[in-house]
Amino acid sequence: MHLSSVPSPYGIGTMGQSAREFVDFLKRAGQKYWQILPVGQTSYGDSPYQSFSSFAGNPYFIDLDMLAEEGLLLPEEYKMIDWGDNANTVDYGLLYQNRYPLLRLAVKRFLAGEHKEFMMFCDEQEQWLDDYALFMTIKGMNGGASWLDWKEEERKRNYVTMEEIRTTQKDEILFWKVLQFFFYEQWNALRAYANENGVSIIGDLPIYVALDSADIWANPQYFQLDEELRPVQVAGCPPDGFAEGGQLWGNPLFDWAALEEDNFSWCINRIGHSCRVYNVLRLDHFRGFESYYAIPYGDKDAKGGHWEKGPGDKLFLALQKQLGKQKIIAEDLGFLTEPVREMLKNSGFPGMKVFELGFDSRDGNGSEYLPHNFIRNCVAYTGTHDNDTIQGWFLTAPKDDVDYACAYFGIKDRRDGHWDMMKALWATVADLTIVQAQDLFGLGSESRMNQPSTFGNNWQWRVLPGSFTEDLATQLRSYMKLYAR
Repeated sequence: MHLSSVPSPYGIGTMGQSAREFVDFLKRAGQKYWQILPVGQTSYGDSPYQSFSSFAGNPYFIDLDMLAEEGLLLPEEYKMIDWGDNANTVDYGLLYQNRYPLLRLAVKRFLAGEHKEFMMFCDEQEQWLDDYALFMTIKGMNGGASWLDWKEEERKRNYVTMEEIRTTQKDEILFWKVLQFFFYEQWNALRAYANENGVSIIGDLPIYVALDSADIWANPQYFQLDEELRPVQVAGCPPDGFAEGGQLWGNPLFDWAALEEDNFSWCINRIGHSCRVYNVLRLDHFRGFESYYAIPYGDKDAKGGHWEKGPGDKLFLALQKQLGKQKIIAEDLGFLTEPVREMLKNSGFPGMKVFELGFDSRDGNGSEYLPHNFIRNCVAYTGTHDNDTIQGWFLTAPKDDVDYACAYFGIKDRRDGHWDMMKALWATVADLTIVQAQDLFGLGSESRMNQPSTFGNNWQWRVLPGSFTEDLATQLRSYMKLYAR
């Protein structure tokens, strides 16, 4: 369950009291892990996999009540604001319109006092924070336009132009830095609370970075760009049973040769930062490190793409040499080849097994996701944020596939089938198992978090207040005891 889905009266889940109450529920329910999606600052489309920075946190997650406790906001300044009329969904348009004026007010009050810890934060995070704050400032000067549409001297980071902006826009640059201080102060407190209660947080790092990001603007030498800094090829997935035209993600591809010349330092800094933010890190699209699907920039779908070789083991050997052994989960879903399997084995990372893929004939790798083929060194799921809920899957998957799953799991009544599948998951040999929050409630497709290759209705689902009851905690804890988890 993503942080955005935590119950909150202010339009979106935050790092405040409701998140702590969810940690309390997890503790009572005998759970040891909470897996979330990337917490980066989202852009147009609201996807946590398309962020303005790999390092910056999402200002939407800053808790307003906590700012009020510090004297930076007054309750009457935010409690009467319209945050949307549906507690079950996030209204990102209203968030964008109403959140930032409040955050600017809080930053103004913060800067009026002493801020020694903030200056220490700026020094510690200088490697990414300066570029991020400058990027967001110039983006604001250009009405929010992508950096590809800025004036050439801004786009290509002309030294004189950058120094002039640092001088004339120092207050705006400071605003974006303070927001990150707020975010990480609250995030570190939430993570510490979770850890103190025996709950580790599993985070997520997208393999690629967004085209419109400080990452690419400040480090164009590490990406496949032309002389005008426009992508040559972009990322995606080939056509399959779920998407006839494939998936066109549009992210610029890494220039792996340039990265290797620099001993993968930029990638390792990025991964290392995420390993420090979370207790455990899921590496998204792991197979893309062995070989990746490259689509000509400007194509309308992914049909014209082709495979190219990635860095493979070299990246992970450099990672371990520079950072030591890290707690990482490899998202090894999709079209897998023997070299990908060999790379996973050599890394030692646990891979992922997803029940729904094992029973869905639309996926080409079903057999290894069947429970009787699981191994211990894996993380097993009923489904992920990209899959339908269990009850939704019953209604949308091919009938023969659903009948097979019901026979396999001994499901007599599909209305309770989500519990039958979750119990079967906990009974497997997998070292770690994860279920979607939606499946605890038996919700249908209306609560699905994301449908790949679609736009407009994703990333919105929220838990209604009061859903995580004592009865549900007791039920979950009894199953953990039953299956020795």
